[in-house]
Amino acid sequence: VIGGGAAGMMAAIAAAREKASVLILEHMELCGKKILSTGNGRCNYTNKMQGIEYYRGDDPAFVLPALESFGCEQTIRFFQSIGIEPKEKNGYVYPRSMQAASVREALLLELRRQRVKIELGCGIRQILPKKGSYEICTKNGNFHAKTCILATGGKAAKHTGSDGSGFLYLEPLSHHVIDLVPALTGLQAKPPFPKNLAGIRAEAEVKLFVENAQIASDFGEVQMTAEGISGIPVFQVSRYGIRALKQGKNVTLILNFLPEFSREQLKAFLKIRKENCPYKGKKDFLTGLFPDKLAKVLLSANDLEEAISSYPLKVTGYQSFEQAQVCSGGVDTTQVNARTLESTRNSGLYFAGELLDIDGKCGGYNLQWAWATGILAGSDAGRSCRVKR
Repeated sequence: VIGGGAAGMMAAIAAAREKASVLILEHMELCGKKILSTGNGRCNYTNKMQGIEYYRGDDPAFVLPALESFGCEQTIRFFQSIGIEPKEKNGYVYPRSMQAASVREALLLELRRQRVKIELGCGIRQILPKKGSYEICTKNGNFHAKTCILATGGKAAKHTGSDGSGFLYLEPLSHHVIDLVPALTGLQAKPPFPKNLAGIRAEAEVKLFVENAQIASDFGEVQMTAEGISGIPVFQVSRYGIRALKQGKNVTLILNFLPEFSREQLKAFLKIRKENCPYKGKKDFLTGLFPDKLAKVLLSANDLEEAISSYPLKVTGYQSFEQAQVCSGGVDTTQVNARTLESTRNSGLYFAGELLDIDGKCGGYNLQWAWATGILAGSDAGRSCRVKR
């Protein structure tokens, strides 16, 4: 198994449970480093709301066989079996300890129990297909295996080990890679919010338009930044905006700070507010409704209703892979068996996790994808090379 992250550890456990002899090759000095930062250190490891609409890629339906085989309930049961009790909040599932380190430690203990060998700090040079096997060339020497599971992660958050190196190994393996872009990240926009507004948070509906056509939307708390805008709703739509920008298209965000009102309802609401609070002048008319600094920006607009319900931001750029939570793009899923995660071009070669051209929304979906693909790839690979132990 190349890569000791979430998908790699799960794949190794699944293969070992099939009585295969398993070795993890990890180029970092520890396994599962990225798990520690998930869910703000609390590890939102799955979500009870599942479906194709929570996953993105050139072919989002590719996720269905994996999720049908190993979905949310199977994930919860698996982690309970290795000591992680669930704690649910609005469908989001966390370890009861509310510590991501618990999830990582439980996986490491199960790897040890299954007698999985782990080679740390071994930089991979290349992976070469041989007749009926694979040769993995590393700075620690060469390894040979009947099957090989690539679970190297994407290109987001390099400091956790996801540096995109896994895509370099694909050249001798004849696999096409869908263009990689950052996802679940902030966007740069203009006109920029005033500097004194940076850091202000407010709830808003975020609509993303590409060439005047609405492509995606989300609702939640947004955060104004010195360069543009951030927050989970922006993260959720960012991958569409970034791909459009890369294609040279015009991208706009429209913010609605009171989406619970139609335009007519908003007009009536503001009229009643003015009648009920005649003592409020223009500068404090929105006091108590929005943060003071945001209210000041909205009140400076020529049309207050328009500013509240349709505040426009022209998207000009985006944060780098280092600031992104996941990577959009990856191994072309048309070249992978959706039920086993085995390559259709190289027998005995499997893929798991973020390396594939699937990225999930915020909320435990990328980890769910890692667990599901890890289990499927590991189980199938393990069955094909069982040994007596």
